[in-house]
Amino acid sequence: MPDLPLTGGCACGAVRYEVTAPIRVASYCHCKRCQRRSGAAASANAHPAAGTFRIVSGQDRLRTWQPDPGGGEKWFCGDCGSAVFGRNLRHADPIGIRMGTFDRDPGVRPSARHFVSSAAAWEPLPEDGLPRHPASRHA
Repeated sequence: MPDLPLTGGCACGAVRYEVTAPIRVASYCHCKRCQRRSGAAASANAHPAAGTFRIVSGQDRLRTWQPDPGGGEKWFCGDCGSAVFGRNLRHADPIGIRMGTFDRDPGVRPSARHFVSSAAAWEPLPEDGLPRHPASRHA
């Protein structure tokens, strides 16, 4: 169990956040948006419980991109461009913190892969035994 609060932020330090309860769910997203946003084959996201994630500094530096009306928002630092978190209010766990932004081990490991139908051909999915969902795991 990691010490709380969990902390993290963007690459330049302008945006900082904290999570005040242990994170119980994390997942990999293989959608094309995450590939383009991250430059990697998948995005690892930790999903905190409602009301446990907050921005502690740099709120004014955050920018958002919402590709579809009513869909998920992608939040990033307007100074350094670091992807910090996503939010989709239609999901049971609406916040997805980009796991690479934590200051230390958040104590959770991804337990599912979603949008595997869009997985990058140049990086095969590992045989890790995780459940695979062709689209959103929320579908």
